Amino acid sequence: MLKQRSVKRRYEIDMCNGSIADKILLFALPLMASSLLQLLFNAADVVVVGKFAGKEALAAVGSNTALINLLINLFVGLSVGTNVVVARDLGAGRHDNVSRSVHTSMTLALISGVVMTVFGTVMVRQLLEWMSSPTDVIDLATVYLRIYFFGMPALLTYNFGAAILRAQGDTRRPLYFLFLSGVVNVVLNLFFVIVLHMDVAGVALATIISQYISAALVVWCLVREEGALRLELNKLGLQWSVIRRILQVGLPAGCQGVVFSLSNVVIQSAINSFDDPVLAAGSSASASIEGFVYAAMNAFYQTAITFVGQNYGAGKCKRVDRIAVQCVSFSVISGLAFGNLAYFFGETLAGFYVPAGEHEVIAQALIRLSFIACPYFICGIMDTLVGVLRGIGYSVVPMVVSLVGACGLRLVWVAVIFPVYHTASCLYISYPISWLVTGAVHLIFFLCVRKRAYAKVEGSDLTALEGRHPPLSQEAERQ
Repeated sequence: MLKQRSVKRRYEIDMCNGSIADKILLFALPLMASSLLQLLFNAADVVVVGKFAGKEALAAVGSNTALINLLINLFVGLSVGTNVVVARDLGAGRHDNVSRSVHTSMTLALISGVVMTVFGTVMVRQLLEWMSSPTDVIDLATVYLRIYFFGMPALLTYNFGAAILRAQGDTRRPLYFLFLSGVVNVVLNLFFVIVLHMDVAGVALATIISQYISAALVVWCLVREEGALRLELNKLGLQWSVIRRILQVGLPAGCQGVVFSLSNVVIQSAINSFDDPVLAAGSSASASIEGFVYAAMNAFYQTAITFVGQNYGAGKCKRVDRIAVQCVSFSVISGLAFGNLAYFFGETLAGFYVPAGEHEVIAQALIRLSFIACPYFICGIMDTLVGVLRGIGYSVVPMVVSLVGACGLRLVWVAVIFPVYHTASCLYISYPISWLVTGAVHLIFFLCVRKRAYAKVEGSDLTALEGRHPPLSQEAERQ
């Protein structure tokens, strides 16, 4: 029988007692920094290739973002299930279950990564053709993606391992690991592109090397852990009862990520239909900048899931309400601050991504930023509400709402509105509209189910919820 140490380490957080705001920030800020560093992997690719390989190479790298996110979000979403399954069992003292979840999760990450590598390298050209990639960049985009997909095992291993560490409140060590691998990524980018003249192949190779470094570090950390979180390589394997619990939470979360990514692929395909490298490059530069704004808000989405999940399981529903309000508030503040900074300094920021003198590319980037970066806080509200819903036991409904409100609305927009107003601006404005509609539905649903969800845990034992639906999704998410 595994025993859990009773003394918390300095990087662990007691989420169920004491002040809320400072603990939210203590948890979220390293998470935010980790997400920003992870974005630097792709941003370093885009900046270096844009400066030293030209706008065609920039468009080739940047236009792959939506497709990459689509293909990996399902598996990364599963790490959400791992996060909550491990956190729930830790809180309930089921340390043998924790150990089984750790070993099953890391095995699942490795197998999924290998599957993604095989699928990506075989299908990448066909996928880019389905997306109507511009003819003058599709060859470069194919080279980049085929190399990038060899990093999938490392990417998923890191995400699952980091999810396990977050379950005990540890967001610092993943930050340290990403910082180190991010520095390596930037240095290798410069070396491969400037010294060896490898262009898109060089930036892809630098990215996967840095991903394997971060994966190795998180595995090393888990191997050296004490108690139930300790990873023993000879115990790696799949236990289907654990996989079922992970899928109950992670699959809806992953599907929701896929839904949003699919809608982004549709928008990217519509942008590609202009067959304009200047527009594609400007949109790619803007999308990279927007990613940093989203990362700042997304940290509070992930914080809401973990904090709400633990307190809901403990029956502290009044505390859940306070956590929900504070996470939404922090998300709005960060979205407004980072979004408006991105727009007002957009010309300077976009200039990092393109060669000197490409004023038309920068102008296109500013147009997109005005439609997406400034109202991005609406997306933050929407996502944080999803985190709260998953924390109180609802994972499927947010997925369905997002399917209709995000993917469905954008598909209809591209099919009906875009042919009438055939401009890039018409495509961009579909984003804030879909956030507003989807977020409103999430809020209404939360207000409708709140009392019923709270009644299930107030004064009851957490284990009474095992196997029941919807609380099976209380093991909700995320990264």
